[in-house]
Amino acid sequence: MKFSVLVAILAEEMEDEAVDIAREAGAGAVTLLSARGITGDEKKTFFGLTYEGAQSVLMFVLEKKLSLQVLKCLTRKLDLDNDPRGIAFTIPLEHLGGIDTRELSQFTQKIEDEI
Repeated sequence: MKFSVLVAILAEEMEDEAVDIAREAGAGAVTLLSARGITGDEKKTFFGLTYEGAQSVLMFVLEKKLSLQVLKCLTRKLDLDNDPRGIAFTIPLEHLGGIDTRELSQFTQKIEDEI
């Protein structure tokens, strides 16, 4: 079985919706990280304070086919092709240790159901 890491970097306010969309598409566990991005654009200031915008990084370890399915759902439902507040991509995994056996069973069952 081949796995991928699906990474979504989104504006913080999109985090809950993205998790819900991913779960509806078949994703299980997710790792959430807080982040901030630096762009080439001029930074916004408010009363002398600089606002850079908070971001969330969502990381999923998924079976390769499922990762593509979840990626497509996130892209479509969050309109990532037109919304500059987010990006999502997958990275192939060569080696993996420590995956929850329940997750592995779900992936296996999903593949068996499709066959």
